[in-house]
Amino acid sequence: MLRRITTLCALAALCIAASAIAAPDPGSFEKRLDTFVQSEMQAEKVPGIAIAVLRKGEIVVAKGYGLATVEHDIPVTPDTIFQSGSVGKMFTAAAVMSQVERGKMGLDDPVSKYLPDAPATWRTMTIRHLLTHTSGVANYGPDFDYRRDYSDDELVKVAYALPLDFKPGARWSYSNTGYVLLGILVKKATGQSYLEVLDAQVFKPLGMKTARGISDADIVPHRASGYHLVNGVLKNQDWVSPSLNTTADGSLYFSLNDVIAWVRGIEQGKVLTAASWQQIYTPVKLNSGKPYPYGFAWRIETAGGQPRYHHGGAWQGFRTYVSRYLGDDLSIILLSNSADTKLDTFVDGIAGLWDPALTARGPRPAAQPAIERRVSALVEKARAGALTQQDLPLAAVGFPAMANRYFASILKKLGTVTKLELSDRRELGDDTLYTYVATFGDRAATVSLGIASDGQVSSFMINN
Repeated sequence: MLRRITTLCALAALCIAASAIAAPDPGSFEKRLDTFVQSEMQAEKVPGIAIAVLRKGEIVVAKGYGLATVEHDIPVTPDTIFQSGSVGKMFTAAAVMSQVERGKMGLDDPVSKYLPDAPATWRTMTIRHLLTHTSGVANYGPDFDYRRDYSDDELVKVAYALPLDFKPGARWSYSNTGYVLLGILVKKATGQSYLEVLDAQVFKPLGMKTARGISDADIVPHRASGYHLVNGVLKNQDWVSPSLNTTADGSLYFSLNDVIAWVRGIEQGKVLTAASWQQIYTPVKLNSGKPYPYGFAWRIETAGGQPRYHHGGAWQGFRTYVSRYLGDDLSIILLSNSADTKLDTFVDGIAGLWDPALTARGPRPAAQPAIERRVSALVEKARAGALTQQDLPLAAVGFPAMANRYFASILKKLGTVTKLELSDRRELGDDTLYTYVATFGDRAATVSLGIASDGQVSSFMINN
């Protein structure tokens, strides 16, 4: 029996290796892609999507689906302009690394070199910490006014007033505020805005002809509108102030053609040196010495036993994704004008059509009854809107209150949990992340729970 299992494992490994070499027929792949995308768009009520699939830098598919502007019945094309969301952080990281190469910034420079009046708690914080979301700088809180025009100095002062979520380098926690600061630091180091730096040092060299900063006032050809669902009805995106659409946490316009040029450029190692690209794709090490699978604005993981570099974004009624599968020399780009687009569903679906090994899951981990009880208790607290900082002691200050509101919108559609199945368990830095498929009657959602090395809850999320 053992020999048979070993043989099957060896055959499975060969199949995975083979599938990473062979590419599907482009014609049949596009037909299956069209069927999948159109079906998923209908199910999720997504107005429009632009999708590109590249193999070894060559375009397999690059096309639009649905509408860029619902009111005027304008179709999506590869020239349609979308907002970047946090995919724009990739470009901020490139702008910083460009200055590092020019000697104007250093990865291990203290932030206080550029912000000398920074709080004492920021003394050990570096540029590298900001790039890797290990700075401890909190996201702007629930009282932050997205309809107010802030100057750079005002944004910095708001960040100063937020208590650090943790000592720099101690943990990983996604921080939009940290990337806002990076854009401000680039300007202090160069005398130019990060957008001016990107235009001269990234966009123009790579032939990204329509990539630029966001402006509601400018006439922007082929600009899409952003949408979100309210009680199942499509509505226009929420308005934010002009200044908050110029920050470096993800405030760019670009088209599918622009992002194709970007992906080709990074595959070919353009714009930056090989050493800089290696830095970008290196998982950060926490103070404990343990790695966390995030580089400079790229998540560093594996798919089909091969490296996968990817990142998503969401902002103002848009959702975006860039995913590179190095073993298959495959890149997938997705740009959507719906805040409710399920990015993982689309990207994993497309990757699976190309190569099923890219989305194949390993053996289901053993059940964890004690963790399961904690998950159930937290779900019920979230349903009651009763999560507190004590329940999530390592979460950002104010997160439980925001989580109660967010989770209520999900859980009100669902009944009580009837089944929890552990689908994934992984080590992330000093934490262990448990991901469950939660069944609520005839519906399901994904629930994840992070546990720190001391047993405290470090993260909790529900996605339907």
